Amino acid sequence: MSDLVGVIDYGAGNLGSLMNALGLLAIPARFAAGPDELSLSASPFEKIIFPGDGHFAAAMASLEQSGYAQALGEWIRADRPFLGICIGLQLLFESSEEAPPAGGREVKGLSLIPGTVRRFPGRKVPQIGWNQTRARPESAMFRGLADNTFFYYIHSYYADPADSSICAAEAEYYVRYCSAVERGALAAVQFHPEKSGAAGLELLKNWAEGDYAG
Repeated sequence: MSDLVGVIDYGAGNLGSLMNALGLLAIPARFAAGPDELSLSASPFEKIIFPGDGHFAAAMASLEQSGYAQALGEWIRADRPFLGICIGLQLLFESSEEAPPAGGREVKGLSLIPGTVRRFPGRKVPQIGWNQTRARPESAMFRGLADNTFFYYIHSYYADPADSSICAAEAEYYVRYCSAVERGALAAVQFHPEKSGAAGLELLKNWAEGDYAG
């Protein structure tokens, strides 16, 4: 495998576990030096991973201030290979209940997937720990993984896409929700594959080896 993977570090979350997982899989990867490295005409990367934790509004503000919001939008709209993890899934949507309109100003996400991000309705929030994940049989990311594989989650909000056909997998915590999406070369997961043992490594391997040409 020779494709270089660029990892976005927007300043929140411990990314060491992800880099360690990519190293175990012998996937060439390094942190992107800035949004210029996502240039469609001159990027050193074939694929991009956007991981991390954090508050929806703060994360979007960081992406906008750094220039990553525009660069990521152009990358994904061009259907270049992309994997979002945790906040990297939620920010693909139009809005989030974590960042309701304040002072007449709505906090918008990257708006690359129609829909919103909602808070779990139960009292035990966030969801922290292992949860079964039901993947669709045709999902490329989950190829070869057993039905109802357990992955590691930590989140208080979940994605609610306007079109459920984009969902690659579902999980259940108070409600059944979309825990992974796939559309062309766009993929994203709510759980942390880098913290999910052998199953998580297998998913990362499936994504990294995916053929997204055309």
